[in-house]
Amino acid sequence: MPKGKKIVRKDNPNVVTEYAKGGKLDISKAIKKPGALRSALGAKKGEPIPAKKLAKAAKAPGKLGQRARFAQLLKGFKKGK
Repeated sequence: MPKGKKIVRKDNPNVVTEYAKGGKLDISKAIKKPGALRSALGAKKGEPIPAKKLAKAAKAPGKLGQRARFAQLLKGFKKGK
């Protein structure tokens, strides 16, 4: 078992679960439909999506807004920082 915090269940004290601290975030699994935001915004392939267009889309409800907000989050994870 990985090292971490032990949690004892109140309904069954014999069952002990351990939670590992500090797991890695796998972004590649979070992106289910690559290119969906780009096609919804009408941005050309190979060119960056303009920040103003992304900010406007982030305010939209539904999947479009969700994808735009996620893209803004990923923008901060640039390599080389």
